[in-house]
Amino acid sequence: MRKEFNDTGVCIKDEHFMVDTTLKIENIFDLIERKKYFIMNRPRQFGKTTALYRLYEELLTKDDYLTILLSFEISDDDAYEDADKFSSHFVGKFNDRLKFSYPNQQIFIDKNFETDKVGFAKLSLQITDFTQKVQKKVVVLIDEVDKSTNNQLFLHFLGLLRNKYLDRNLAPFLTFHSVVLVGIHDIKTIKLKLRPDEEKKINSPWNIAVDFKVNMFFNPAEISTMLLQYSTEKNIKMDIKTLSERIFYYTSGYPFLVSKMCKVIDEILLPEKENQTEWDLTDIENSFKYLVKDNYTTTIFDDLTKNVDNNPNIKKLLINILMAGLKIPFVTSDQTISLAKVYGMLDTDERYCKIHNRIFEQKLYNHLLVGMIIEGKYNKLSASSDVYSTYEGTLDMPKILRKFQEFMKQNYSQKDAGFIEREGRLIFLSFLKPIINGRGFDFKEPNIGEERRMDIVITYTTNIYILELKIWRGESYHQKGLEQLSNYLDLYNQKEGFLLIFNFNENKESKEENIAFGDKNILAVWV
Repeated sequence: MRKEFNDTGVCIKDEHFMVDTTLKIENIFDLIERKKYFIMNRPRQFGKTTALYRLYEELLTKDDYLTILLSFEISDDDAYEDADKFSSHFVGKFNDRLKFSYPNQQIFIDKNFETDKVGFAKLSLQITDFTQKVQKKVVVLIDEVDKSTNNQLFLHFLGLLRNKYLDRNLAPFLTFHSVVLVGIHDIKTIKLKLRPDEEKKINSPWNIAVDFKVNMFFNPAEISTMLLQYSTEKNIKMDIKTLSERIFYYTSGYPFLVSKMCKVIDEILLPEKENQTEWDLTDIENSFKYLVKDNYTTTIFDDLTKNVDNNPNIKKLLINILMAGLKIPFVTSDQTISLAKVYGMLDTDERYCKIHNRIFEQKLYNHLLVGMIIEGKYNKLSASSDVYSTYEGTLDMPKILRKFQEFMKQNYSQKDAGFIEREGRLIFLSFLKPIINGRGFDFKEPNIGEERRMDIVITYTTNIYILELKIWRGESYHQKGLEQLSNYLDLYNQKEGFLLIFNFNENKESKEENIAFGDKNILAVWV
């Protein structure tokens, strides 16, 4: 069977090119060995179910373990009607999986324990009876628990497991050896999903769980294992170490994005190349550009933007980070920050919030910016690209910056400095978007520090333009900014750059200056 990079469902070794996650599985198994209860909670398409299946396969090889893999994506509409039906449903699913995984195992949880009415009290006794008869370490793996976390019966079920866990030292086989839940939300923070009037229902049903600290990101070395497999099987030449590091640079190791970037190269870009036997850095760059295009979407990107639109607080948080360049402390107790992290949008640099990866950053940036333009918040000027392009298909960047300088003077001269500092970047980005739409796109690299700068890379037809937006903080910061822009130009092998400076000094003036900085020519425009 021809292998491929997988971007849907569970990864299968014989069908897909896969990262070697052996060390991750070993770390998860170590928690099980130590009789821990925990939830493997990570954002969507983070490889949770694939890791669960690998863990399950590993546990099946252990003679002293008996492992049951379940899913709580319950299809029966009446399963949550009452405790009897919930318990009966659990027992039925448990026994079905037991028959499938251990066809020679003759001991089952008794579904008809005295009567057809099981209930939680009888379910607790059944679990004890089963584990005592089996005399093995019984591990229960439950996928898709998010489908049930809004339901009080599920919380009662967790409470049952908690109580049995606390009493398990009374006998060696009193309850399950380990329970692993898999979902997006941490059960300890499910209050983020409940309505205010439901929060009173929560009574720490899973406070026995240990924190799941296994790093599920793919680091460059792990990405290399997948590229090596691909390179060997398809006879593709590549600098595996360099390409792995560049893939990580754009994805921050988000499993779906790692596979997706590779899939785009293999199935879309490579067939169009003259040399179809080699990958290089240009392929990685083009894959990134392909994924962040405004008109490209996939399920994970749809979920990303849907979660922004459905949560005004998250939307405001992202605008402050992405557009205004604010440094927001990463406070896990803040519900908005916690929820944005659950959705995979945010990460932390140990102090401040940052967008998890450069692909999400660009998709969110585009979504927010287009939304603002549609709302009419910043579109006082509408211009086509024809006004600012040449016959050779290049952008007249000096003309664009001068026109924006004039535009700001005419439309925002009466606004206070605080407004321009907050909104200036948004105004420019909204000004730029219609100009390049259709023939190019812009992507950003935020480098927000004390100098409050933002690097923007504009691609238009086959040309690249590097533009830095910054706030005037004095001559020393200006020189530092020129050096940073020069270094950034080197990354793209460019000798010409552009600097747009927002000046809030009382005696400010609109001006421009051509600056020779080393071997670079930089046009600086003040507004």
